[in-house]
Amino acid sequence: MLEDAGLLVREPDPLRSGRSSYRITEPLITFYQAVMRPAWTALEQRHGADVWRRSQRRYASAVLGPRFEEIVRQWSLRFAEPELLGGHVAEVSAATLTDPDTRTRHELDLVAVGEPPPGDGPRPLLAIGEVKWGRRLGRADLQRLERIRALLVRQRPGFDAGGARLLLASGHGFEDDLLDAAAGRADVVLVDPALLYGR
Repeated sequence: MLEDAGLLVREPDPLRSGRSSYRITEPLITFYQAVMRPAWTALEQRHGADVWRRSQRRYASAVLGPRFEEIVRQWSLRFAEPELLGGHVAEVSAATLTDPDTRTRHELDLVAVGEPPPGDGPRPLLAIGEVKWGRRLGRADLQRLERIRALLVRQRPGFDAGGARLLLASGHGFEDDLLDAAAGRADVVLVDPALLYGR
Protein backbone atom coordinates (compact mmCIF):
# COMPACT_ATOMS: atom_id res chain seq x y z
CA MET A 1 0.00 0.00 0.00
CA LEU A 2 2.85 2.41 0.84
CA GLU A 3 4.46 1.60 -2.52
CA ASP A 4 1.15 2.22 -4.33
CA ALA A 5 0.86 5.59 -2.60
CA GLY A 6 4.38 6.53 -3.68
CA LEU A 7 5.65 6.85 -0.10
CA LEU A 8 7.97 3.84 -0.30
CA VAL A 9 9.99 2.57 -3.24
CA ARG A 10 11.69 -0.79 -3.73
CA GLU A 11 15.14 -0.50 -5.28
CA PRO A 12 16.82 -3.64 -6.65
CA ASP A 13 20.57 -3.87 -6.06
CA PRO A 14 22.20 -4.19 -9.51
CA LEU A 15 25.25 -5.93 -8.05
CA ARG A 16 23.38 -8.56 -6.01
CA SER A 17 20.61 -10.36 -7.88
CA GLY A 18 17.48 -10.92 -5.86
CA ARG A 19 18.45 -8.30 -3.25
CA SER A 20 16.53 -5.07 -2.81
CA SER A 21 16.27 -2.22 -0.37
CA TYR A 22 13.33 -0.01 0.46
CA ARG A 23 13.55 3.77 0.62
CA ILE A 24 11.06 6.22 2.11
CA THR A 25 10.40 8.80 -0.60
CA GLU A 26 8.69 11.47 1.50
CA PRO A 27 11.23 13.59 3.45
CA LEU A 28 8.60 14.63 6.01
CA ILE A 29 8.07 10.99 7.02
CA THR A 30 11.84 10.51 7.28
CA PHE A 31 12.06 13.65 9.42
CA TYR A 32 9.27 12.40 11.68
CA GLN A 33 10.97 9.00 12.15
CA ALA A 34 14.47 10.42 12.69
CA VAL A 35 13.80 13.54 14.75
CA MET A 36 10.27 13.77 16.14
CA ARG A 37 9.33 10.22 17.12
CA PRO A 38 12.39 9.56 19.37
CA ALA A 39 11.74 12.86 21.22
CA TRP A 40 7.95 12.85 21.31
CA THR A 41 7.64 13.36 25.07
CA ALA A 42 9.99 16.37 25.02
CA LEU A 43 8.07 17.83 22.08
CA GLU A 44 4.77 17.43 23.93
CA GLN A 45 6.35 19.32 26.83
CA ARG A 46 7.18 22.14 24.41
CA HIS A 47 10.95 21.63 24.43
CA GLY A 48 11.20 21.88 20.64
CA ALA A 49 14.25 24.14 20.58
CA ASP A 50 16.18 21.73 22.83
CA VAL A 51 15.09 18.72 20.74
CA TRP A 52 16.23 20.48 17.57
CA ARG A 53 19.64 21.28 19.08
CA ARG A 54 20.14 17.66 20.15
CA SER A 55 18.94 16.27 16.82
CA GLN A 56 21.33 18.02 14.43
CA ARG A 57 23.63 15.05 13.86
CA ARG A 58 20.72 12.61 13.44
CA TYR A 59 18.96 15.05 11.10
CA ALA A 60 22.06 15.38 8.92
CA SER A 61 22.71 11.63 8.72
CA ALA A 62 19.13 10.34 8.47
CA VAL A 63 17.41 13.12 6.50
CA LEU A 64 19.84 15.40 4.66
CA GLY A 65 22.37 12.71 3.71
CA PRO A 66 19.94 10.23 2.12
CA ARG A 67 18.05 13.06 0.40
CA PHE A 68 21.27 14.42 -1.11
CA GLU A 69 22.19 10.92 -2.31
CA GLU A 70 18.85 10.62 -4.09
CA ILE A 71 19.24 14.08 -5.67
CA VAL A 72 22.64 13.06 -7.08
CA ARG A 73 21.24 9.76 -8.38
CA GLN A 74 18.34 11.54 -10.11
CA TRP A 75 20.72 14.14 -11.56
CA SER A 76 22.87 11.32 -12.95
CA LEU A 77 19.84 9.67 -14.53
CA ARG A 78 18.00 12.72 -15.84
CA PHE A 79 20.30 15.71 -16.21
CA ALA A 80 23.98 14.76 -16.43
CA GLU A 81 25.53 15.15 -19.86
CA PRO A 82 26.23 11.72 -21.42
CA GLU A 83 29.84 12.76 -22.08
CA LEU A 84 30.36 13.39 -18.37
CA LEU A 85 29.37 9.86 -17.35
CA GLY A 86 30.58 8.06 -20.47
CA GLY A 87 27.16 7.33 -22.00
CA HIS A 88 23.41 7.45 -21.51
CA VAL A 89 22.40 6.26 -18.05
CA ALA A 90 19.53 3.75 -18.12
CA GLU A 91 19.37 2.84 -14.41
CA VAL A 92 20.82 4.29 -11.24
CA SER A 93 20.67 3.07 -7.65
CA ALA A 94 22.69 2.39 -4.55
CA ALA A 95 24.45 -0.98 -4.29
CA THR A 96 26.58 -3.21 -2.10
CA LEU A 97 29.66 -5.15 -3.17
CA THR A 98 31.38 -7.85 -1.12
CA ASP A 99 35.14 -8.28 -1.28
CA PRO A 100 35.78 -12.04 -0.77
CA ASP A 101 39.51 -11.49 -0.12
CA THR A 102 39.01 -9.20 2.88
CA ARG A 103 35.44 -10.30 3.70
CA THR A 104 34.31 -6.70 3.79
CA ARG A 105 31.26 -5.03 2.29
CA HIS A 106 31.51 -1.87 0.25
CA GLU A 107 28.48 0.41 0.14
CA LEU A 108 28.13 2.43 -3.05
CA ASP A 109 25.85 5.46 -2.96
CA LEU A 110 25.58 5.46 -6.74
CA VAL A 111 25.82 2.83 -9.46
CA ALA A 112 24.92 4.08 -12.95
CA VAL A 113 24.28 1.41 -15.57
CA GLY A 114 24.10 2.12 -19.30
CA GLU A 115 21.82 0.81 -22.01
CA PRO A 116 22.01 -2.95 -22.67
CA PRO A 117 24.26 -3.71 -25.66
CA PRO A 118 22.94 -5.59 -28.68
CA GLY A 119 23.19 -9.32 -28.15
CA ASP A 120 24.33 -10.92 -24.93
CA GLY A 121 27.34 -8.76 -24.06
CA PRO A 122 27.97 -7.31 -20.61
CA ARG A 123 26.12 -4.14 -19.67
CA PRO A 124 28.25 -1.01 -19.38
CA LEU A 125 28.75 0.14 -15.81
CA LEU A 126 29.10 3.85 -16.47
CA ALA A 127 29.82 5.19 -12.99
CA ILE A 128 30.18 4.28 -9.35
CA GLY A 129 29.98 6.95 -6.72
CA GLU A 130 30.47 8.20 -3.20
CA VAL A 131 27.97 10.86 -2.11
CA LYS A 132 28.30 12.79 1.15
CA TRP A 133 26.26 15.78 2.25
CA GLY A 134 28.04 16.66 5.49
CA ARG A 135 31.75 16.39 4.76
CA ARG A 136 34.38 17.29 2.22
CA LEU A 137 35.65 14.37 0.16
CA GLY A 138 39.36 13.70 -0.20
CA ARG A 139 41.94 11.55 -1.95
CA ALA A 140 41.15 8.56 0.31
CA ASP A 141 37.56 8.53 -1.04
CA LEU A 142 38.88 8.42 -4.61
CA GLN A 143 41.28 5.58 -3.75
CA ARG A 144 38.39 3.61 -2.22
CA LEU A 145 36.39 3.94 -5.46
CA GLU A 146 39.44 2.89 -7.49
CA ARG A 147 39.71 -0.31 -5.39
CA ILE A 148 35.99 -1.01 -5.81
CA ARG A 149 36.19 -0.53 -9.59
CA ALA A 150 39.05 -3.03 -9.73
CA LEU A 151 36.92 -5.50 -7.73
CA LEU A 152 34.00 -5.02 -10.12
CA VAL A 153 36.21 -5.73 -13.13
CA ARG A 154 37.31 -9.02 -11.52
CA GLN A 155 34.02 -10.14 -9.97
CA ARG A 156 31.14 -8.97 -12.15
CA PRO A 157 31.38 -10.52 -15.63
CA GLY A 158 27.84 -9.34 -16.41
CA PHE A 159 29.06 -5.74 -16.33
CA ASP A 160 31.75 -3.95 -18.28
CA ALA A 161 33.24 -1.91 -15.43
CA GLY A 162 36.69 -1.18 -16.85
CA GLY A 163 35.75 2.32 -17.99
CA ALA A 164 33.45 3.20 -15.09
CA ARG A 165 33.71 6.82 -14.04
CA LEU A 166 34.45 7.53 -10.39
CA LEU A 167 31.87 10.05 -9.20
CA LEU A 168 32.43 11.93 -5.96
CA ALA A 169 29.64 14.24 -4.83
CA SER A 170 29.73 16.49 -1.79
CA GLY A 171 27.54 19.23 -0.40
CA HIS A 172 30.61 20.76 1.29
CA GLY A 173 33.22 20.57 -1.46
CA PHE A 174 36.51 18.72 -1.87
CA GLU A 175 39.89 18.60 -0.20
CA ASP A 176 42.86 19.97 -2.13
CA ASP A 177 44.45 16.51 -2.41
CA LEU A 178 41.36 15.25 -4.27
CA LEU A 179 41.24 18.29 -6.55
CA ASP A 180 44.91 17.72 -7.42
CA ALA A 181 44.39 13.98 -8.03
CA ALA A 182 41.31 14.58 -10.21
CA ALA A 183 42.92 17.26 -12.38
CA GLY A 184 43.15 16.08 -15.98
CA ARG A 185 41.45 12.73 -15.32
CA ALA A 186 38.38 12.10 -17.48
CA ASP A 187 37.42 9.10 -15.33
CA VAL A 188 36.92 11.24 -12.18
CA VAL A 189 33.75 13.32 -11.90
CA LEU A 190 33.43 15.81 -9.04
CA VAL A 191 29.87 16.90 -8.32
CA ASP A 192 28.96 19.80 -6.05
CA PRO A 193 25.73 21.82 -5.69
CA ALA A 194 26.93 24.31 -8.32
CA LEU A 195 27.14 21.50 -10.90
CA LEU A 196 23.85 19.95 -9.79
CA TYR A 197 21.90 23.20 -10.11
CA GLY A 198 24.03 25.29 -12.43
CA ARG A 199 22.58 24.06 -15.70
